[in-house]
Amino acid sequence: MIADEIGEEIIESARKLVSKNDAKQITVRDILNDLNITNRVFYNRFHNIDEVLDILYKETISKIRECMKSEYDSSQDYIQYIKRVVTQTFVLSYENKKKFGRHIFDIDANSNENFDWWNGEIIKLINYGKENNYIKSEIDEEKLSYAVWCFIRGFNADAIARKQPLDKATEKFNYSFELLLNGVIK
Repeated sequence: MIADEIGEEIIESARKLVSKNDAKQITVRDILNDLNITNRVFYNRFHNIDEVLDILYKETISKIRECMKSEYDSSQDYIQYIKRVVTQTFVLSYENKKKFGRHIFDIDANSNENFDWWNGEIIKLINYGKENNYIKSEIDEEKLSYAVWCFIRGFNADAIARKQPLDKATEKFNYSFELLLNGVIK
């Protein structure tokens, strides 16, 4: 496969099309028409539309992961920090997953890489909370991490499927996460 400027233009065209339509509705033909290129030009660079969408998916996941890069500063309130990070994760994933529709949920479900990354990061936060007496010591970090992962993904999937506006979905998410959090904090 050829990796060049045209390949980048194809990815950029797909990114633009995804911002306007659901990813599952985008076809190779849409990109060909947008860039005024031939099938050969596209297929010399990519096997199919899913390969292009997978590149955009990986970019999306990287953007969502950015919210975890703000390290906890012990001068901050730990619980407020957790709420902020989880809410940022929810909002970013809502906005990005809404663009990709089912495509992004299917990739997540079939790949352990993203789950393993998030699971590791969530467990770090839980262990820090346990070590510093913010979170109950008897909490099983593996099970809680999985619950948080499912909570965010499930809330996203339902809010997107029901076409809830982001502000309403975030309000409901924060309320519910607060209840979950109250069960684990000291």
